[in-house]
Amino acid sequence: MSQQRLPHVYSWKLGDTGPAVAEIRFKLTLLGLLPEPPSVRPGRHIPSAEALFDPAVDAAVRHFQQQRGLTADGIVGPETYRHLNEARWRLGDRVLSYIPSSMQVGDDVAGLQQRLLDMGFTPGRVDGIYGPATAQAVGEFQRNMGLYPDCTLGPTTYVVLERLSRTVVGGAPHVMRETEMLRHSGPALSGKVVVIDPGHGGRDLGVHAGGITEAELVWDVTSRLEGRLTALGVRTYLTRTADTAPDEAERIRFANRTGADLMISLHLEGHANPSVGGVASYYYGDDSRGRWSHTGKQFAGLAQRELVARCGLGDLRSHARTWTILRATTMPCVRLELGYLTHPDDAARLHSAEIRAQAVEAISVAVQRLYLPPEDDAPTGVLRLPLTHA
Repeated sequence: MSQQRLPHVYSWKLGDTGPAVAEIRFKLTLLGLLPEPPSVRPGRHIPSAEALFDPAVDAAVRHFQQQRGLTADGIVGPETYRHLNEARWRLGDRVLSYIPSSMQVGDDVAGLQQRLLDMGFTPGRVDGIYGPATAQAVGEFQRNMGLYPDCTLGPTTYVVLERLSRTVVGGAPHVMRETEMLRHSGPALSGKVVVIDPGHGGRDLGVHAGGITEAELVWDVTSRLEGRLTALGVRTYLTRTADTAPDEAERIRFANRTGADLMISLHLEGHANPSVGGVASYYYGDDSRGRWSHTGKQFAGLAQRELVARCGLGDLRSHARTWTILRATTMPCVRLELGYLTHPDDAARLHSAEIRAQAVEAISVAVQRLYLPPEDDAPTGVLRLPLTHA
């Protein structure tokens, strides 16, 4: 992706050695993605410092990333490392409880959330994070089963959970819930709350090409989008100012405090091959395990099609990803990649204030279409919004 690696961000890749690589190899072996290492002859010890990130590890990492909805680049950075840690947990391995200052995360939590959802409880999105909604759903399950509702999945609650067969089989209960929530929120934009997240900022310039930077362009689009949505009655919040660069965790914490209905993260891209170009959108989802944000997927598709139709950009489509900013926000979050600064045609369009204004209108229209009932929706590229709300 276009985000620059700052000095404090760690990563391991093909050719690296050391104790961290030994740990990565161990985790991949536990997950069955690497074969068991050959037995070491008695009396001979192979130090972890000699562990090598070889082609087999590279292939295993890429396979794991593909499975988990991550960017399959073979690099073990913070996102991939975090997922490797989460993947080792299975439901029943540990006691699960809600700790606000340090929420438990893992595949066991996601498995619990899915079980609860299938049985008709409401643990929130299946994101593998033991947050307040999941704790409340566990408490409701315990009350229904005649257990003490401490909102903790301990041994007793786990045994009862395992004995019960799922009361809902097939379908996607979260889709029905999210669809109903959108319907109840009504079509009017007035009163809706949207967080806009302009990527990079401060000394982190992102992609830079042709004398202009990603941070500069997304700030311009953000400023225009803030004004346009505000004129339509939307309450907007920005995750950064023109000259600051909060880290991802700060952006997520800020967004979650707003109680927003939607978060839009704006970025541009760059590539060594200048023929690579187009617009792409990303929403929280893990296709391999059937988990996704229905509202996020819907908005990503709407924004993608409007941007392509109105701005003349190539269509790189919408994709499910499990990136932290898409997963850890309490509201649906969509990341929009508005084009490639390294692609001549994309760059020419992005340099145009008129095209950037059209991009703003495309995103604004997508926000409106998200809340319109099907019978009132309009085809892509057709809907025109008023200059201000009534």
